[in-house]
Amino acid sequence: MLGAPVKIEAGQGLRLNDQTGPATGVGVCSLEDRIFRAILRKVEDEPYAKKLGLKLRKIDSGYSLVEMTLTADLENIFGMAHGGAIFSLIDEAFQTASNSHGTVSVALQVSISYLKPPAAGATLFAEAKEVNRSRSVSHYKISVRDEKNDLIATSLAMAYRKKDPLPFLAQDGS
Repeated sequence: MLGAPVKIEAGQGLRLNDQTGPATGVGVCSLEDRIFRAILRKVEDEPYAKKLGLKLRKIDSGYSLVEMTLTADLENIFGMAHGGAIFSLIDEAFQTASNSHGTVSVALQVSISYLKPPAAGATLFAEAKEVNRSRSVSHYKISVRDEKNDLIATSLAMAYRKKDPLPFLAQDGS
């Protein structure tokens, strides 16, 4: 169905809608598809995300799933995962979920609770879910789990929703 959201999942890549245009036979790309593609490309090219090994694994309207594998350079002075690394994982999930509607959203407030230290070398997943969205403010609940599904951290975040379209959407060309 045209306009159905694109979901990006690990190992699957980006899927376009299965419909073609009436005269051209060229794949149709809905606005949501264009937004999700553009965000995926920006995350793949984002220097900070590359530095931390952050990978956008799934995106939908008001939702995202981001992965990060803990490496020795992400450890704190105690040899454990640095809280800043976990916060960065949360922030990437928050950023992608809050901007998934195609307009610029910026963080107003983020709180985090660290519940359990992850094992060295663990792969972590931050899942951001929109819980409320108004014209100007949106709220998200973000959970971080390891590959065993152990809850590592939780976060509540609030974003200010500007009226500006994502600046890189026009440049995306898809």
